Amino acid sequence: MESKNLLGIYFTKDTATVVCLAPPGKGDNIPDCFTVTAKDQEQPKIPALASLIAQSCAEKKMSFSEVAVAIDCSLFMQHSVHSEFTDQKQISSTIRFDTEEALATDISETVLAFEINSTSQSGSNLTVFTAQKKILSEILLSLQQYNFDPITIKPDVICLSKLVSHKIPKGESTEGCLFGMLSKHSGYLIAPRDPDSSGSYDSSAVRTFLVGAKQKRTELLAREIMITTPLFGSREPINSLRIFDSAGIVDFPSVTEKTGILAKGIEFFGEPDSLHAENEDRINRVDFAIAYGAALSLREKEQTVNFRDDFSPFQGKKIKTRNALKFAMVSVTILLIAVGVYFQMNLFSVKKDIKNARIKFDRNYEIVMGKKLSNTVTTQKALKNLNNELITIKAGRAGIITQGTSVSSKLTLVLKALNKSAKQTGLNIKSIDITEKNISISGDILNTTKFINDLKDTGLEVKSSNLEVNKQTKRTNFRFTLEPAS
Repeated sequence: MESKNLLGIYFTKDTATVVCLAPPGKGDNIPDCFTVTAKDQEQPKIPALASLIAQSCAEKKMSFSEVAVAIDCSLFMQHSVHSEFTDQKQISSTIRFDTEEALATDISETVLAFEINSTSQSGSNLTVFTAQKKILSEILLSLQQYNFDPITIKPDVICLSKLVSHKIPKGESTEGCLFGMLSKHSGYLIAPRDPDSSGSYDSSAVRTFLVGAKQKRTELLAREIMITTPLFGSREPINSLRIFDSAGIVDFPSVTEKTGILAKGIEFFGEPDSLHAENEDRINRVDFAIAYGAALSLREKEQTVNFRDDFSPFQGKKIKTRNALKFAMVSVTILLIAVGVYFQMNLFSVKKDIKNARIKFDRNYEIVMGKKLSNTVTTQKALKNLNNELITIKAGRAGIITQGTSVSSKLTLVLKALNKSAKQTGLNIKSIDITEKNISISGDILNTTKFINDLKDTGLEVKSSNLEVNKQTKRTNFRFTLEPAS
């Protein structure tokens, strides 16, 4: 089965950016991307955005198999928490207690996701992300309403970090390098790690902050860099800055002067959005990068920072299909067993009826014929013997009214004729009257001509006849008056 595209969706409070990424093995091809806004919508923002996303995907005929979501930093909070454990499973089982103790507040309605920054003998230093369950549930349910079931729901900075690590040229060291990115409303600082021996990147040190519309972006970025640098103390000392400002306002020499660290631009982010302000349909570069990073995260085999794991674990279409298939197989098995039992019971009943009928037939045969039915005699031959005996009995009863040799001879002729025609003409005798003068036979038959010829062949002559054809049964009711031929 051919792999399908991956869909990354980045949610802010009133906008959503969608990036469709080619499947693994087909490079970084972007079949399509778009952004939608619910600023002018009267209904709640998240459901409105989900509706607009579904509508745009349908209009663009976008095909994809998996979905990932990134949420804006205004929708979550970031904390530094220490755990006494270093094992991922042990940390997962105690993270809520450690976070609640560190924050000194009730987190029963809070969703958690965490990342291990460093480990030592005393435990692990974690970056914990918290979000309101109500907001994440609204995003998830709104998307599921349109058959979008995201595998992951991640903080935007984690997705952005994934993209940065992906875009760094192979073999280029990032130790001591701090990436700073400013969108219209948010700021991000990321210190990526060099890939390990397996080629995968360790967790990056990350931090987010909000950007006010009236704040001086150069001074704000320089101040946040100075605050953040000590927080990454366990990493290599920061000795270079890579900066992208969507507004194109940040002055790199001023940042270098204020921080004492050389600052330059980030080539793979392209030109600032401010240079294309006249194009209303152009997607914000940082928003695009976050949605892109969300789609890239679907290529990872191991998912760490994922809000869904804490409040609504992803079941997946494959699991649902497999469960449905199991249920169908069980249902079909039960049905087949029931059908088998039904037919087996019917077969048993038929065999029992056949056995009882055979016993009754053998008993009646012995009574009529005066001897037991031999195993060598077939049922067809036994029926023929009984039929001949019945004809003989009926003829005998009819001839009891008279005596004499003429009656016996006439009876012999009649029986000979009947035995000759019975099987081939479908003869059914109702009565036989034999007197010294004539013979009267009544019944019904299929082939009258053949029967008359057989009578002649056996020495009987038809003196009078009364024939009546039954149109429904196609049998001829007859009454013949016979005399021996002279």
